[in-house]
Formats: sequence, C-alpha cells, structure tokens
Amino acid sequence: MINERTAGLTIEKALSKGGDFAEIFCENTVRNSISMVNSKVDSSLSGIDYGAGIRVFNGENAVYVYTNDLSEKGLLKTAETAAEAVKGEGKAGCRAFVPSKYDNINKIKVMPDEKSRLWKRDILKEASDTAFAYDDAITQTRSGFADSVQDVLIANSEGLWAEDRRVRSRFTIETVAGNGSEKQSGRLSPGGSEGLELFDRIDVKQLAKDAAKTAVTMLSAKECPSGKMTVVIDNGFGGVIFHEACGHSLEATAVARNASVFAGRLGEKIASDVVTAIDDGTIPNGWGSLNVDDEGNPTRRNVLIENGILKGYMIDKLNGRRMGMEATGSSRRESYKYAPTSRMTNTFIAAGESTPEEIIANTEFGLYAKQMGGGSVEPATGVFNFAVLEGYIIRNGKICEPVRGATLIGKGSEVLLNIDLVGNNLMRAQGMCGSISGSIHADVGQPMIRVQNMTVGGRSV
Repeated sequence: MINERTAGLTIEKALSKGGDFAEIFCENTVRNSISMVNSKVDSSLSGIDYGAGIRVFNGENAVYVYTNDLSEKGLLKTAETAAEAVKGEGKAGCRAFVPSKYDNINKIKVMPDEKSRLWKRDILKEASDTAFAYDDAITQTRSGFADSVQDVLIANSEGLWAEDRRVRSRFTIETVAGNGSEKQSGRLSPGGSEGLELFDRIDVKQLAKDAAKTAVTMLSAKECPSGKMTVVIDNGFGGVIFHEACGHSLEATAVARNASVFAGRLGEKIASDVVTAIDDGTIPNGWGSLNVDDEGNPTRRNVLIENGILKGYMIDKLNGRRMGMEATGSSRRESYKYAPTSRMTNTFIAAGESTPEEIIANTEFGLYAKQMGGGSVEPATGVFNFAVLEGYIIRNGKICEPVRGATLIGKGSEVLLNIDLVGNNLMRAQGMCGSISGSIHADVGQPMIRVQNMTVGGRSV
C-alpha cells in the first residue's frame, strides 16, 4: 500500500512537534455479502475500505487522525495534523524498519472470490428451502453469507513493520415460526478466519433444520418460571455471558481507567476453583484469530483466570503505558477509522472434568439454557441481562418441557464464583463485538457450565 520511504517520512512528520511514539496503520479491505429472504435474494453488496490512520503518543496521551488519501503528500499532511495536536518536548525519530516474521496461523484453501455469487446463492437457497420443509409452522427464513479480505500494514517509530492478510467467511440461517398470534425464532451463524472451505466443515441443511427446530419448539413452549434457581448453560454461544459480563472488564481499556471491578486484583480469587478462562488469538482459523494484532504485535494465548485466580488482563500499548505493563497482543480496531485499544479475540472458559450427562443428572431442578440470545451489560459493574433463545426445565436430573421468555440476570463477578460444575465439551461460537474501537470479530465459548443461585426472569411464578 505504501513503501518504507513514505512510511518513514510520515512517522518523522508525526513526531516533528515532540511526540515520543508514532504509528501508521494502512488498510485495504474488500467486503462482500449476499442475503436471502424466503428463498429469494434480498440484497447483494460489495464494498471497499481503503485508508490509513496515524497515531502519536506524548507520554500517556495520544491523538489519532485518519485519511483515505494514501499519497505521500496526503499522508504527510495528515501526520502534520496529528503532530500539531500532540506537542511535547520529545525528540524521538523513526528507527529503521525490520519486517516482522511469523508463521501464518490462518491458512486459506479457497479464497472467497474463487466461487461465483450464483454458487453462493444456491447454498443459501438450499438452507432456506430446508428450513421451510422442516415444519409448516416456519413462516419466514433469512439466510446469508458474508466474506472479507483485509490487507493491513502497521509501521511505527520503534522500527516495527508488520503486514498481514485476514480472510473471513460466515454463513447465517435464521428462521421464524408462527401460529397466528405468536412468533419464535432460531438462529445459527458459524464462521471463521477461513475461505470457502467453511462449507466443507459445516452442513447447511442440518444447520437449517436445527434453527427451524428451535423456533418450532419454542412456539409451543410454556412461559418460564422466575426466581433464583440453578441454571445450566450449554456450550458454544453460552460463552457470551462471560464475554460480556466479565471479558470486557478484563480489558485494559477499562482496567487502566479503574473502571473495572477487577482493576488492581491480580493474584486474587475472583472465580470458583473450577473456572479457568483464556483469550487466545492464536487458534488456527479462529473467528477472532490474527497473526499480528492491530498494533503489529504477535497475538498470544493469554490466561486471564486460572483455577479461580485472576492471572492477567488484555493490554494494548497505550494502556500498557498507563498501567506499567507490557502489551499482550490484544490491540484491535474495526478499521483505519478507529484508534486501536485492548479487545478480546477468542475468549472462552476452558474445559473441565464433568460430562454434560453428569451435570444434568446431578441437577434436581433448574433451567437448561440450550441457546443464548442477545442482551446487555454495564461494563463498569458487570451487571448483565441476557435472553435465553431456547430453554428447558430440568427436573429430577432430566431435561423436561421447553420454556420460553427466560432471561438470565446477574453480575459477572458473582456468576464466576457461583459456577460449581464445568463440562468437558468446550465449543466456540462466532459473534461481533462493539466497543470504542468499533465492531470486531470475536469468538465466544465455553463447555456446559452450572451456575447456582442465578436470577431467572420469566413470565410465570
């Protein structure tokens, strides 16, 4: 996108008014998506993000500017704007660039543009038709496929020069079941840092049937009882609760401002002994995996909680300065229009020793949350509210009747301490995570877990 000479001149200009560190992030991203409603194409879109962001530090302060003019003249003008905003007494310069070397963890077999839109359309129609054929109660389907190819270059005044290509693909099937007066939905959306080989590892027909089954089952379900009870949360997307209610509170974005309940608590017990939580950006072809983060640092496997003890945070360069700690390969941004900050990659509760069958059999009464839906959380306190997309009552160690309208309410720090059983069936699921550096790809995950004394909001007593 730009050569070393232009990058060096841009960084020197950014430092010309006394900054002590400067960085340039260049991006060229091609995005494509196709969506289908009720077996007919609803939209087919393509777009390009092309530009650069320049960041300058002066101690613990920073300024960020961006442009879509990557000419040398345009970059120097943008860098001058950044320099004027961060005036200091530093005399830093730009070191000679040393290209980063790494093994590519996200190997691609079939690039997204190697198949036509008609080929993709046929896959979406197959999924939609399968969902409609599952049951007459299915009244609407939406299927979709999205892919992106992002090329990035990160260079900074310390001599870092890192380039990376990030390819992602994702398939989505949503179903709605209705009976005239009620509607219920089901949704599955697998993806990864991979190309069209995604369709070699997923069965779109089975996914469509599973999404349809959820919608139809919940349509005839009774209202969920409310109150304090034992809750068994299944694997995969159940990990969204840890991601939202606890994960964000372990990002330096919050910790450095002392806006986290976990700030200053390294080495303390914050969860039950059976809980180990990890953020790992190095999982091959993981949805949130990267060879290098958006500051050009290699991603890492960061143990956040080990056997209940807080072991670490996710840290970016700027907040690392503020905390007096090194960066952990956790810096991310949506695009060149956003300054990077600490964010999650693939975040999950590690597998335990219990089997799912043992967890259910040892639960006398409670709620089995098979699939989680959307929700909200207050990052500073970890207080959350999440809907259960598919739920069942557990009675005498058996999964019994389906229930709908369930909501899980609690506080992340309390839930961690109330987890008493962790399954051995770890699975991850894909989502998009929003924060001050935009919307990013993030895996959430966990094995089946059991939480005692959790507040369940429902519509019956």
